[in-house]
Amino acid sequence: MPITIMGDKEFESVPSIKSKALRINLNANIYGTFAEIGAGQETARNFFRAGGASGTIAKAMSAYDKDFSDAIYGIEDDRRYVTEARLKKMLKHEARLIEERIQREKHPNKLFFSYANTVATIDFAKKYKGHGWVGIRFQTKPDEAYNEIILHIRFHENDAKLQQITLGVLGVNLIYGAYYKYDSPKKLLRYLYDHLDKDQIEIDTINFSGPRFSKVDNRLMSLQLVKNGMTEAVMFGPDGNNVLPAAILYKKNILAFRGSFRPVTKVNMDIYKKSLNMFLNDSRVNKNKTIEIFEITLSNLRAEGEIDEEDFMARARLLCSLGQTVMISNFQEYYRVVEYFSNYTKEHMALSMGVNNLIDIFDEKYYRHLSGGILEAFGKLFFKDLKVYLYPLKDPETGELTTSENLKLHPRMKELYKFFKHNGKLKDIVDYDPSFMDIYSREVLQMIQRGESGWEDQLPDLIPEMIKENNFFGYRETQNV
Repeated sequence: MPITIMGDKEFESVPSIKSKALRINLNANIYGTFAEIGAGQETARNFFRAGGASGTIAKAMSAYDKDFSDAIYGIEDDRRYVTEARLKKMLKHEARLIEERIQREKHPNKLFFSYANTVATIDFAKKYKGHGWVGIRFQTKPDEAYNEIILHIRFHENDAKLQQITLGVLGVNLIYGAYYKYDSPKKLLRYLYDHLDKDQIEIDTINFSGPRFSKVDNRLMSLQLVKNGMTEAVMFGPDGNNVLPAAILYKKNILAFRGSFRPVTKVNMDIYKKSLNMFLNDSRVNKNKTIEIFEITLSNLRAEGEIDEEDFMARARLLCSLGQTVMISNFQEYYRVVEYFSNYTKEHMALSMGVNNLIDIFDEKYYRHLSGGILEAFGKLFFKDLKVYLYPLKDPETGELTTSENLKLHPRMKELYKFFKHNGKLKDIVDYDPSFMDIYSREVLQMIQRGESGWEDQLPDLIPEMIKENNFFGYRETQNV
């Protein structure tokens, strides 16, 4: 006999945390365990207080002592406890135990789950506000394989007790969403902030997996985090999975390249490769501790005022196919990108860009919101010994090249520009490929959409085939008929 979960209901107002916990408790089929480490048992407490918890909670525990935790879940290779690997071990271990201890024959309709979190709240000196991993492993049918939702959070409150309460609210929202919003992951994501404010907690990574989420692209879920203001930047690797920014940026040398990549062209890759060579030729830069980031700002994803998600996915898949790590950010100004990276590394950083981008950096209108104006922005941009690798711009009519030597800026900016150039902050890319100088992404895009031929030669290998096979950017196979 198939089991269906209580039908979802659109509430005129957001249901309270107590109401959510009670609804779970009163569902006779939902049954599972809570394992919470680092901030008490705040999530389980909400379910106990709501009433009827005996029908939902098989076990609630906190293996707070490290030796006890290791005895239960094993020892991590890096000896750390607040990690994604630790969380996954907790979820799998607890789900396996409930399967072993609760007989299916006796409880054929039970939908098992394991909820877990491993967090570090704010330290005594209030220097580090804390972070953690939160997740749920759950079934929506008794005979179904498990689904998982795993997310990483950063606390923004300055009090450990407040952080504990916030974590408890988030946990209830996650469990409730897993069972009553699993068929709409975008809504589920938004509902994680029910009764929470974005200045309390930040979600900077989330991954969905399992049969109920087989059609969910986690890169698209990353986009939702930035779009909804839940975080300022997200990252995903070449395999398409979301990655924790701190995990891959920590103590790394960083080369960042911002663009629209609509689509990624040969000139884009030329800028990237030549910049990377220059970066790695710096004797202070360790190649083995270097990461390259292709960044797309949210403003570059907007089409007619709204984000075109299909367009985003096209760009993301093409960059991933080239083996790149991609960052989606809400940073319009370059200095904010550098500030963000500085949260994770004190090593060397560099930005790759074309002449037009550098001209924008020296435009005062972008810094009117800062009390110190452009000087404040530049202090933040270059204080980490940042380098800018500049790709020349070719005038399509005269063929003249614009470099750092003949760049034209507003008269008020000339002395500031000279200061940074003479101090070695700006480096021209001189070994560029002249055959790529006339390639422009917007022209390639127009050719694709108009059904013209010849655009294929302006893109890296295999990219044209992907565009055609998937009808990216408005391409249609009938165009070549």
